[in-house]
Amino acid sequence: MAAVLATAAPAHAFTRTDQPLAMGDGVPLASSLYIPDGTPPAGGWPAVLLLHGLGDKRAAMNPIAEQYLATQGYVVLTLDARGHGESGGQSTLVGSRELADYAAALSWLRLRPGVSDAKVGAMGFSLGGGSVWKLLTAAGTRLAAAVPIMTWTSLYEALLPQSFAKAGLVAYFRSLLPPERWDPGVLALADDALLSRNLSRVQEFTRERSVRNDLEKIRTPVFMIQGRRDYAFDMDQALSAFGRLKGPKRLYLGDLGHTPAPNPPAEQAYYLTQARLWFDRFLKGQLNGIDTRPKIELAPDPWTGRTTQHAAQPARRVLRMRWRGAQTIDGNGKVVRTSEPSRRLNETFGTPLAAVKVSSTTRWPHLVAVLSALTPGGEEVVVGQGGTHTPTLSARKRLVTIRLTSQATTIPRGFRFRLTIAGSSTLQHSENLLYPISVPSASRVSIGDAKLVLPVLKRPVSR
Repeated sequence: MAAVLATAAPAHAFTRTDQPLAMGDGVPLASSLYIPDGTPPAGGWPAVLLLHGLGDKRAAMNPIAEQYLATQGYVVLTLDARGHGESGGQSTLVGSRELADYAAALSWLRLRPGVSDAKVGAMGFSLGGGSVWKLLTAAGTRLAAAVPIMTWTSLYEALLPQSFAKAGLVAYFRSLLPPERWDPGVLALADDALLSRNLSRVQEFTRERSVRNDLEKIRTPVFMIQGRRDYAFDMDQALSAFGRLKGPKRLYLGDLGHTPAPNPPAEQAYYLTQARLWFDRFLKGQLNGIDTRPKIELAPDPWTGRTTQHAAQPARRVLRMRWRGAQTIDGNGKVVRTSEPSRRLNETFGTPLAAVKVSSTTRWPHLVAVLSALTPGGEEVVVGQGGTHTPTLSARKRLVTIRLTSQATTIPRGFRFRLTIAGSSTLQHSENLLYPISVPSASRVSIGDAKLVLPVLKRPVSR
């Protein structure tokens, strides 16, 4: 069982001050500043900038500041991001304007009496986590530790894997702010992303908001916290970063995240305590051992309080399935291939690949694959989804490979795997509808043999 590595320090009382901070363009950002009561330590209080997710506001972060940081001797600054809450302006989704905002906020924070100039870190959730990643590569921010939570390192791969938009997800994210709070240019690009058009512009936009190509340059200690099952930002967003970072690093994979993550409150208390220990190590200099443990920590699903730790990605084996057959469908149809019941408990870990032989003479535009596990009672558990464009199909069959979302899903003994191929998501639950764009009903596609490559843990951690 993973245990907290440091004894609890005496809790500090603190003072909270709410005030607007004027940014370089005159736009005010609403803020809450927490300062521990009493005499600052030598060198000043360590400090943390705490950032919320898209469509949220600092009120969601303030309880974290109060319960996990300010009481433990940290100055904490929370903000309503531009275009959010009580702040002015319009959101450009972690564009240069937002980065300038956070750089200015960090400078303002360092100038507070009793605050250390060198011992400043940042933690953020979702949109806030993407902002933390970008601050690590921005000039002059000088972060000493970072904790990005349930977020992206490549926004393009998150929203348009294989250059095929998760249109339902894009539309959902756009709906989290009213139109007047979005920069008009972002709304226009969202329309392009929804239809997978003008992809060069979308790629440029997402690249400017991502760190995937700059990860090797980061030397700041980074503790990544990512969800096992998150349709927005899957495990690969953090796993790819883990392999490329050169500085101190740690990765926690748990039951948190966007849909369909359950986000158990008991687990939140655990990983937020681990985040505070990371700051204790790199902002306070405490030798608490969090940086010397095995660097990947995997929580079970459901959360039990017992986690496993690994020096690298946990050992995996590969399940391979193959189905023969041929079927022609129209735009409203689907092809379903189902396995025999599994003889053992399986726990997926990583990116499944589905490969199907297809042909069409009616300009079939795209294919969507959904991998599910069926309970003995017929309930469906989604393992992964993916899609790809197919604009060049012809009468000659060709192999099309679809990369599915990288998840860690528990598949108990007796469950059957189901692979569904169609023109859009085939699930009835709206929260799972990543690919709602349909195919013209007059189109036809022939689906032939199908293969599935599915990585699973050699030793499942869930039961």
